[in-house]
Amino acid sequence: MQQTPDLEDRPRVLIVDDEKFIRDILADFLGMEGYVVRTAQDGVAALQEIAQTRYDLIISDLKMPRMGGIELLEEVARADPSVLTVIMTGFGTVETAIDAMKRGAYDYVLKPFKVEEVIHIVQRGIEKQRLTAENMRLKEAVSLYRVSEAIAASLSLEEVLATVCESALQEIRADLVSTWLDDGEGGFFERQHVVRTSLEGAEAVGGIDSAAISAHLKQDQTLVEQGANGCRFFAQQPGLPLNSFIAVPLKFKRRLLGWIALASFTKGRRFDEGHRKLLSIIGARAAAAIENARLYEDLQATFQQTIEGLAKAIDKMDRYTSGHSDRVAVYSTFLAKKLGLAEDVVDVVRQSALMHDIGKIGCVLNLNKPGKLSQEEYEVFKKHPQYGRDIIEPIKFLHPLMPGVHSHHERWDGRGYPAGIKGTEIPLMARIIAVGDAYDAMTSNRAYRRALPHEIALGEIERCSGTQFDPEVASAFAEGIDELRETRRANGIIVPE
Repeated sequence: MQQTPDLEDRPRVLIVDDEKFIRDILADFLGMEGYVVRTAQDGVAALQEIAQTRYDLIISDLKMPRMGGIELLEEVARADPSVLTVIMTGFGTVETAIDAMKRGAYDYVLKPFKVEEVIHIVQRGIEKQRLTAENMRLKEAVSLYRVSEAIAASLSLEEVLATVCESALQEIRADLVSTWLDDGEGGFFERQHVVRTSLEGAEAVGGIDSAAISAHLKQDQTLVEQGANGCRFFAQQPGLPLNSFIAVPLKFKRRLLGWIALASFTKGRRFDEGHRKLLSIIGARAAAAIENARLYEDLQATFQQTIEGLAKAIDKMDRYTSGHSDRVAVYSTFLAKKLGLAEDVVDVVRQSALMHDIGKIGCVLNLNKPGKLSQEEYEVFKKHPQYGRDIIEPIKFLHPLMPGVHSHHERWDGRGYPAGIKGTEIPLMARIIAVGDAYDAMTSNRAYRRALPHEIALGEIERCSGTQFDPEVASAFAEGIDELRETRRANGIIVPE
């Protein structure tokens, strides 16, 4: 035996006509077809009914007192474009029908009508709505999958939040998206604030009451408020009335990391249960990604502190090279940027430059002895790039730095060490560090000589371009070193004179 669908699951139809006989007969026949049917005597009464209950389809007479069918059609389309409207008229002409359809009517019925004809139109309209809803759910599922993949793919907190904001603007059609994160001291701060392009010229779009929202979200899962009568959580601006407001928590393992808040200022665009569910799912994905991004940032900070600590330890082995690794990192970073390398590659170059002399730890030498190293000592010293590679090899997270550590003493003409490779066989990272290393070595005091002036050191870089150094890297150094020197001097840093 087939079960009758629950009242809430059955399609809802509103009949609007100033003739009671027509309202009653359509209500009776459509009710027998399984629809939930209500009636209204004109457009004004229909709007009052619609404000209380959502309908799937409205059948409205064209000519009625107070508000006719066309005006009602336009009001319904503004409030909820998914509701279908069928226009009935006893003044039927082709022009009337075309006008109604142009204004958004799903179909029209000419009076006098056959009940079977109306039932057929309603059945066809409800089926269209069902297929549209299924397509929307599929589209939302695909969008949600795409958004989830994009959020999960990044370990950058900024990229995660940017993806969340862009998704909310596009998928939920919000006018304002604001993401708030905990400050670690019990409070919250706004991390990102994005408005739709059409509102970018507005001086202010309103203010979010973070204390009220955080207190609410700690207790409840979400909040949705319509702004017609004001909103407890959002201070509206004159001339830009709030239409709808929604906020969902960013929770990870029951800990409130922050929240996402959306606002709509567009008339007729209100957030509903579907939007709440969609944003809640996005929020859940975002919370996990935010936690991962923060953990990654902590690991990166620890990684950086480790490298800087090792670099300082290396420099302390030789009083004449104190600060050498830091300066080589500065020159190498400037060169990597000058050559147009990607930001993440620039960062690896900088880290490798900091670590480039780590192999000196393996050299049993007195690097502070007066005078030059003997030939035997120099042969031991030349092993430090290989020792550096051996030190890094077991430490997986340092592997990206290996090319710079191992090959920064190779020469463009192939007469360097430890491998004797040449030209572009030498990793670009190492070619960059080689120039920065040589310049700092020349412009720093050594046990066996005083620092060379900047102009002489720069002349050596240019003279050795194409033999010791990559010509492109040497040229980039010569072109930009004066600007770098001025910047460092302006920041109170002593530069070679």
